[in-house]
Amino acid sequence: MKVKESQSKKSGDGMARLSDLIEDFIKSLIEEADEEYVEIKRNELANIFNCAPSQINYVLETRFNLSNGYIIESRRGGGGYIKIIKRPVSKDWMSKLISDIGDNITESKSRLYIDTLLEHNLITEREAALMKSVLNEKILPVSQYEKPILRAILLKVMLAELSNNLINKE
Repeated sequence: MKVKESQSKKSGDGMARLSDLIEDFIKSLIEEADEEYVEIKRNELANIFNCAPSQINYVLETRFNLSNGYIIESRRGGGGYIKIIKRPVSKDWMSKLISDIGDNITESKSRLYIDTLLEHNLITEREAALMKSVLNEKILPVSQYEKPILRAILLKVMLAELSNNLINKE
């Protein structure tokens, strides 16, 4: 894994969490790669960010999972690596997103789903802003108990419509 000087010294306001920096770093590696994947060594990445390998595991498990459009392959032993593959968008992937929502969802988690759609170029910045505003805690006209339920229903409907449009384009 080659690391550019600019990648190992992230600038910012100091408020960004280490997990966010690691996620951004891995995503930049994928963007710069010739393929839709990148191979990294967990210990090398931990050394770059001066953290425990378990922190790298946490980022991989929470930020680079199937719901976020990635597949992780891991090889152990000498020369072992982690291969992070950006999964192409498909109807199956959209169905998985919809089923992962469940019967209720928090506003912050719904925003993560929308950000994933944006990252995969399925929606524009404007559409993302509209979707987020519809799912906003203050906008939903139901009781506090019902808000996560209504939010899940609305998000599933939006994802189903995107999925239908995706199939029509194929």
